[in-house]
Amino acid sequence: MIKKIDIRSASLDAAEVSWFAPICNGDDQYLGAHDPKYRSNWSNASDILLTADKLGYRNILCPSSYQVGQDTMTFASAVAPLTKHINLLTAIRCGEIHPPMLGRAIATLDHILKGRLTINIISSDLPGTKLSSEDRYQRSREVIHILKQGWTQEHIDYSGSFYNIQLGSEPVKSYQQNGGPLLYFGGYSPAGVDLCAEHCDVYLMWPETESKLHELMTTMSMKASSYGRKVDFGLRIHVIVRETEDEARAAAKRLMSQIDEEAGAEIRNRALDAKSLGVSRQSQMRSESDKEGFVEDHLWTGIGRARSGCGAALVGDPDQIVKKINRYMDMGIRSFIFSGYPHKDECELFAQYVLPRLKTCSMPIVQNRIPLRPPLTPLAHAIRK
Repeated sequence: MIKKIDIRSASLDAAEVSWFAPICNGDDQYLGAHDPKYRSNWSNASDILLTADKLGYRNILCPSSYQVGQDTMTFASAVAPLTKHINLLTAIRCGEIHPPMLGRAIATLDHILKGRLTINIISSDLPGTKLSSEDRYQRSREVIHILKQGWTQEHIDYSGSFYNIQLGSEPVKSYQQNGGPLLYFGGYSPAGVDLCAEHCDVYLMWPETESKLHELMTTMSMKASSYGRKVDFGLRIHVIVRETEDEARAAAKRLMSQIDEEAGAEIRNRALDAKSLGVSRQSQMRSESDKEGFVEDHLWTGIGRARSGCGAALVGDPDQIVKKINRYMDMGIRSFIFSGYPHKDECELFAQYVLPRLKTCSMPIVQNRIPLRPPLTPLAHAIRK
């Protein structure tokens, strides 16, 4: 039995169930055989996001990529007024935009959404630059300091290794008071773990075996405790759910039926984070899986043959998927970011088979921040449909 982790939202008996907006051109029916029908454009991506909103998902990740796709902040700002209930987990690349200007953009988007904004902190290299892991995370630390000063103080007064800024901060105030939007963060290096422990609210992990997830959570909890803090935990993972397990496994095989190893390697290696510690852990997990690609019950690594980053999926029937999610919740995971292929189809299937069986919520806001929405009941899910 895996020991529970001391988390910020230990009393929460619900989960933030989120979906993924493929604005980085990652949608398809068959991985490795791109169909222009699923290309990243405003029509396709906004349709998926608004579908997730209608079906009752609590948040949606709007990712960021330099290679392909749409601009994250512009997309989020355009779609925000069209949403009704869903939060937007908007990715920002620290160092890409001058921090006071970034703070103003985030605060503006937070007001458009009336507090339904969350932020995914990214610390990767910018195109044409190469920094050490320690320097990349130090740059992110400085960006976070400046953002929070701008949102909570009348003046920004910061001196660091990357930024020296003395500037009035009016009107750069977020809609969410006393701290601004929740900060989600994913990273595996010691410098990244330290940054999250000190400043962020939700530690996002990619799929691994339960024992390895527990190790990550224990390390993060201990580090956060050294700062007098607690963090919540999230899992970014794909999903393939069908009425029966055989159907789900057949769908997984069909998804990978048009990819060869050479094409898969090219897809994995073209990302800026292809050499990161997190990606190497996904590769190691694939090497430990069985001949069908399963590394533990219902955790299938085959999807990682054709994508960088998050490289595994939950595969099974509704009972099996719900049971696995409940096991993760028992471990202390409170936020889930799911996706599937094609994204809209799988979004609808998950909402049909699994979502009404989960008690969902928006991630709790730290003390003195404005509350978001109460948990949805299965009846509310049905009404939204």
